[in-house]
This record gives sequence, structure tokens and C-alpha cells, in this order.
Amino acid sequence: MRRTITGFSNPTVKFLKSLRDKKHRRREGKFLTEGLRLLTDAREMGRLPEMLIMAEGRDPHPLLEQLESDVLAAGGDVVETSEDILSKITGKDNPQAVCGVFPEFDTSLAGLDRNAAPLWLVAHAMRDPGNLGTMLRTGDAVGAGGLILIDDCVDPFSVEAVRASMGAVFTQRVVQARWEEFLPWLRGGEGQLVAASLREAVPYRGAPYAGPCFIMVGNESRGLPEDYEMACDLRVTMPMKGRADSLNAAVAGAVLAYEVLAGLEGK
Repeated sequence: MRRTITGFSNPTVKFLKSLRDKKHRRREGKFLTEGLRLLTDAREMGRLPEMLIMAEGRDPHPLLEQLESDVLAAGGDVVETSEDILSKITGKDNPQAVCGVFPEFDTSLAGLDRNAAPLWLVAHAMRDPGNLGTMLRTGDAVGAGGLILIDDCVDPFSVEAVRASMGAVFTQRVVQARWEEFLPWLRGGEGQLVAASLREAVPYRGAPYAGPCFIMVGNESRGLPEDYEMACDLRVTMPMKGRADSLNAAVAGAVLAYEVLAGLEGK
């Protein structure tokens, strides 16, 4: 249905605002996405928001009109409200003119088809939503199957991570698992686990990559635990020509992903 909300104390406003908090997202099984581009990307991937929230007095746009029509046709809600209330919902002083509520995706490891793509990205204990979003964008760019989050990572459905993904959260499979669950699953079939490392590592250029290849990066400040690195099939090192002793985790993952892609396509 279509309705208008004018009060800050409206229960729907309180519900939408609560989705900025991980505890409430988990309880409701829903997350918030802001911006017409991300919502359009989601629609093109076959995902429609259950609720579409739009600012009054917004500029007309054919993509927004199509999105609104599709949401209503699917039985979803369309809400119009003021920019001030939209700002309250998104937590931004200058919110975009539209946002949507989506059900969280299935993030279980069970049923993941490792052969659906030649490479996958894996992140251990990643804490920064910007880095997580960057890894999703990298995965989309290189044609990865998705991103597997190991142990205690930042919530992939936080407003910040979804925004940083630039829509890739809708194109990439997102999986959450513990290391003790992931490693036996990986060893139960084909799959090469690769990590950037200094321990018994070979140069990353021209290394013997094999698909399906799982590229793992570690925590931004601590890197990968030693036992995780030693469990990898291949450890590679990247040259550091300047004073820095390491790359940003998401950047390292991107550099390695393109090298792995080149290696696999050259076979």
C-alpha cells in the first residue's frame, strides 16, 4: 500500500531507524539500503524492497517511478515522508531521496556451490565496513562468486557496508561462517586456499593458482593468525617498494584477485 508519514514518533519511523542497529537488524531479519542507484541495482538482480521510503518534493525520475510500480505490484509498501524524517531514518544530514527495506539474505555456508565461479574472496575478522564494501565491489569486478566472512566480521548488512558496496551486496553471494566450519567444508571438495603472507611464501606474480580459488585476507591490524595461514594451500607475497610494510586488507585482496584471475584465464 501507499501512505504518508508526517510524525517523528510514528512506529514505522522508529522501526526504520532501528535497522541502523545490528541487534535490531538481526531480530527483524531486515536491512536498510539508501539511494536510487543501489535500489535499481537490486531490482535488476531480482530483489525488490519490502518497503520503499521516498522524500516528499523529490525530483521525478523514471527509474524511481518503475521501482515504485514494481514494489506496489509485489505487495510492498511505499511511504512518503519529509526530508527531515528521512534524515532521522538514515542518520545522515543530507540523505538521498529514497531508501528501501530488504529481507536479509541467506548467509549460510550450506548449499554454496564452489564451482559456480572460478574464484571467491574470503575475509577473516574484517572490522571496517568500508573494506567489506570494497571487497564486495572487487568480487563483482572480477566475477567472483561471492565473499565468505570468517569468524567475527563487521555486519555485511550495516548501512555503511551496503553503501560502500555500491550495489555489489546484491550481485555477490555473502556467506558467514566460523573457521572450524569453513575449513572442513573447503577440504570436502575442490578448492585452493590462497593468502598473502610472509611465511614460506612465493611471489604473487605467476604463482600456481588453481580454480576454484579462495583468496583470503586477514584483519586490518593483525592480519591472519599463523595457523590459518599455514592451513592455506598457497601463500604469496607482494613486493613493498616504499616505507609501508603492508597494504590495506581490501586493496591487497583486489590486487591478488586480479592476478589470480589472469592466471586462471591464461590456463
